[in-house]
Amino acid sequence: MTQRPAIIVAATPTSNGDLHLGHMAGPYLSGDVYARYLAATGRDVVYTTITDDSQTYVSTTAQRQGLSPEALRATSTDAIAASMRALGIGIDGMPPIGASYRETVLTFVERLHRNGSLRLRKVRMPVARATGQVLFDGFLGGTCPACLAGSSGGVCEGCGHPNHFDQLLDAAPALDPGAEFEYREYEVLVLPLEEYRERLRAYYDERRDLWRPHARQLIQELLAGPLPDVPVTVPGDWGLPAPFAETPGQRIYPWIEAMPAVMYASAWVVAQREPAQRGPAPAETDDLWRRDRDAEIVYFHGYDNVYYWGLVDLALLMAHDDRYALPATNVCNEFYELDGQKFSTSRNHLVWTRDLLDGVPRDVARFYLALTAPEFQRSTFTRPALRTTTGARLIRPWNELAAQLAVLTGKVVDTELPTTENGRLRAKVLTKRFAGCYELATFSMGRAAAMVADQLDRLRAASGDLKDDPVALGDLLLEVRALLAGAAPLLVDVAARAEGQGVELRLDDSEPPESITVFTLPALTGDHDGTGRS
Repeated sequence: MTQRPAIIVAATPTSNGDLHLGHMAGPYLSGDVYARYLAATGRDVVYTTITDDSQTYVSTTAQRQGLSPEALRATSTDAIAASMRALGIGIDGMPPIGASYRETVLTFVERLHRNGSLRLRKVRMPVARATGQVLFDGFLGGTCPACLAGSSGGVCEGCGHPNHFDQLLDAAPALDPGAEFEYREYEVLVLPLEEYRERLRAYYDERRDLWRPHARQLIQELLAGPLPDVPVTVPGDWGLPAPFAETPGQRIYPWIEAMPAVMYASAWVVAQREPAQRGPAPAETDDLWRRDRDAEIVYFHGYDNVYYWGLVDLALLMAHDDRYALPATNVCNEFYELDGQKFSTSRNHLVWTRDLLDGVPRDVARFYLALTAPEFQRSTFTRPALRTTTGARLIRPWNELAAQLAVLTGKVVDTELPTTENGRLRAKVLTKRFAGCYELATFSMGRAAAMVADQLDRLRAASGDLKDDPVALGDLLLEVRALLAGAAPLLVDVAARAEGQGVELRLDDSEPPESITVFTLPALTGDHDGTGRS
């Protein structure tokens, strides 16, 4: 039976800087692990993201750094792609933002306009008196009206609630908080979420068990009150020009771009797999997302993006009159902290991904980030904990098992060893337990990493007790192969080396073989304290 194709989308990174560990331990590594798991079960997988160039934070960061937004965008896109490659994130490059991208976005929003999904609204928005700049999202700072924490415009990073137009309390220009501003009225086009209330509620009721508790709570809070009008156009000079006669001179609201952007990115990934093509034709960029393609669509993002990815983008798909498949769920992570405090670029309180990888092997870094990922609550990164934890729980036991297996397999003459029914049963149990860590309803990189460590200890002890018995060794190798397959979505370099020996690393429900080809377990690079020094 043909399995459903899968489209895995990681949150679109803003092109105003590189990716630090706080970014990487969330959606990008999680999405990569899930995509690798699905591929190991035989699924056709597209894993993608795309830089979010129209976000106001590109403009504000550029101004703070004395750069042009275009220069910052270009260097940031290159840095983001390099960091993803360095950590082994299996995204096939960053799709270019060009004519095909722009036409995809415009086609998407114009279809909404033609089918009557958008409404013209008169709203109040803050405007800087000296410059005339309309202040929204990253241009604006103040107090969240839902939780009273400090917040930018658009959405509160802390509680996840939106604050569009004039809702932010104690508002002030973000770049110059003392600058004078006033409120002016504008007519903008909006998507009225309230009109989708019943469909949204039915969708979440059907999928509530696939959502993590904190994100599910936020959705329930939002549905408990009036749903907001989401801006589709805004007055401004940054972002894509809006194509609508009713809103001359306005731009498409940056968050509206995300949905057609990832459709374009998905098509671009598929096009890269076809050497004869240089990119998808604009009219075809949404093909993978059509309802009749029946793709399983999964978003990976942080809690602060639940409102946009979980609610706004869902309504945008619904507004296209059943043209598109709806996502299976959103897998949302909490904040990853450094030494107990939030990562902060402005305070230089961070660890850049590639800086960490200068001293730590990629598999070791991926294992530790997976083990400590903020899946259900905030968690913290420290270098001492990385060294001690990976040394004790991964590097030392893994390499001891590899050494013991090398001795045992070095004594056998045959290249193919028999396995027993009991050995096959144990290997199958192991594979099933790993699948339970990776399946969508119970997805947890942390549990998968912990299981790798736990099974290492068990198999290392078993190998130490093994005598010169080829049947027992065949059973042990079968279990080690199951361990390798279960660890493969995390330990990508070890997995590649094993597959280079011809070891098949499958995580489907196929029956384990009655014999197994002798192989060696690739060692992990790095010393026992996890620093990566030889």
